[in-house]
Amino acid sequence: MVFESGHPMMIALDIDGTLHVAEDTNPLAHKTISIAVRSAVRAAVRSGAHVVLCTGRLAPATRPFLLELDIMTGFAICSNGAVLIDAATGKIAEQVVFDLRTPIAALREQLPGAIFVAENPGIGVRATGRVDDADMHHGEVELVDIDELATTPTTRLAIHWPGRSGQELTEILSTLDLPGIRSLCYEDEPLADLTAAGVCKAAMLERLRIELGVAATRTLAVGDGINDLEMLDWAAHGVAMGHAPASVLAAADQICPPGAEDGLATALSTWFR
Repeated sequence: MVFESGHPMMIALDIDGTLHVAEDTNPLAHKTISIAVRSAVRAAVRSGAHVVLCTGRLAPATRPFLLELDIMTGFAICSNGAVLIDAATGKIAEQVVFDLRTPIAALREQLPGAIFVAENPGIGVRATGRVDDADMHHGEVELVDIDELATTPTTRLAIHWPGRSGQELTEILSTLDLPGIRSLCYEDEPLADLTAAGVCKAAMLERLRIELGVAATRTLAVGDGINDLEMLDWAAHGVAMGHAPASVLAAADQICPPGAEDGLATALSTWFR
């Protein structure tokens, strides 16, 4: 795609599977970003474009990637669009919270043995148990019982259902009436993320685009997950990583090589050197 001035002015980049291909449970995943991808992202930053990392990770788990890539201005979007942080300080600039009492009451009956992990925005998580997940490797972890968990609003509630399948979790959540809640299920693993209704990466990106004064025709997004679908549609030009699921590939304007082949670097090299 040809952009005015030769390159996009707002670039939304997913983290896990896009910036790196390490397991997202790896607490040092930010250190595994390849030289080619580092160089490509830094070239985009030097151009004056607004580079916005957009992730399902909580804020403390996003900050290491900002530091690793020397992104010290602008903003990053965390928690699948529920949290906007200042890239320089990591402080929360905007957040969308929801009450946990109603969803917890419904979920605890339907999901025996599930572990619930609620974000404590900007600090860490409050959880009913431990899981091997990026949420647990960055920021504070406070273990609480489920009744106490339900008393505090959150920006994102992660549901882990050990020993079950992603399909089982998806099927149960699809039958529940959870007013004001958006459920995002990952069918390849027994994991779901709950946020307030209307929250997604694209919604926060659009608010930020308007604030930054960037034309909608000068936006680019690159991602690989189902939580990137709206983001790819939001952008004037959406790029899917070559290893992404079929639904994500179908939503993109362009498909780049997979992450293991530095696909992000290839995609960005079209506009940045």
